[in-house]
Amino acid sequence: MKIVIFGLTVSSSWGNGHATLWRGLIKALSRRGHEVTFFERDVPYYARHRDISELFGARLILYRDWSEILPEARRQLREADAGVVTSYCPDAISASDVLLEANGTSVFYDLDTPVTLNRLQAGENVEYVGPRGLRDFDLVLSYTGGTALQFLETELGATRVAPLYGSVDPEVHKPVGAVEMFQCDLSYLGTYAADRQKTLEELFVEPARRVPQRKFLIGGAQYPEKFPWAKNIFFASHVAPADHPAFYSSSRLTLNVTRAAMARMGYCPSGRLFEAAASGAPIVSDYWEGLEEFFQPGSEMILARAAEDVVNALDLSAAELKNISRAARERTLAQHTAAQRAIDFEKVLRDAQNCRSVARNVDHGARNTEHEETLTSIN
Repeated sequence: MKIVIFGLTVSSSWGNGHATLWRGLIKALSRRGHEVTFFERDVPYYARHRDISELFGARLILYRDWSEILPEARRQLREADAGVVTSYCPDAISASDVLLEANGTSVFYDLDTPVTLNRLQAGENVEYVGPRGLRDFDLVLSYTGGTALQFLETELGATRVAPLYGSVDPEVHKPVGAVEMFQCDLSYLGTYAADRQKTLEELFVEPARRVPQRKFLIGGAQYPEKFPWAKNIFFASHVAPADHPAFYSSSRLTLNVTRAAMARMGYCPSGRLFEAAASGAPIVSDYWEGLEEFFQPGSEMILARAAEDVVNALDLSAAELKNISRAARERTLAQHTAAQRAIDFEKVLRDAQNCRSVARNVDHGARNTEHEETLTSIN
């Protein structure tokens, strides 16, 4: 199949979770024989922090202005079997209009579903969703499962929805040798988000205060000066994707914290969760509904609801942590790779294509019947 994608970014992982997911998924789709083209608006913010300039087995089209790229977008879609528009694509509305005029299967992929729904319910304008919602798309995919799928139907009119969860590329994320600058007892990797702050303070900052003899490390961008640092909390600004395996492999234990909107919806595994597991790091995580569908608490990861749970996890022996990390890595390689998500994507896309064909045949048959009845009445 030829697949055309209009997204936020794939060229820069700075301050977003879209790029790494797309890189792995596009590579997997390419290896399965699909032709992929990704349109990305070339904005200064990502241009300054671009960490790739070309895609494995696919074409990356960077553009400055939608009107200039419109003829090429139309040409690509004329030849495409499917087109995809994502949340936070800066030209999502215009791209959707062009996509919905084309003959291929139309897909909207919301990689930020809880945020999208929260903004809608708060009466805010969601710049990547048009006035008709998502009702005109053949398929709506969601990075978050559970109740989010029903809300996409009831709030945005989606007629066919399916989850497409995050994933990991095991060729990129795998155990590597420890790096001194990343060595620590507990790490946390993530861009700063205000709605993660309360949980991060409970599960990271408070444990650091309770065990000052241990080293804690935060990696990520956009942390404010007023963040409640402690003497044993160290900071690494933007950790490039290429350094993620070393970051995780150098951690005795790593923390996963879920954004509040996603945690309320449930079924929201972060891509970083799979990255850490694939890199062999023992994981301690906050809880959200559906977590057990991805990792088994106790044997494949450690569940933390309060600071004390994290402190207890830090007291586990190296052998105990090794058993947990090994089990999580095995689960990830079996179920949560980009290759597996590519298969999932193919299946839901083909189902949507089949439904579209059936609907068109029914509509064509109805028009023929109406035409025949008209002729009969005239005669």
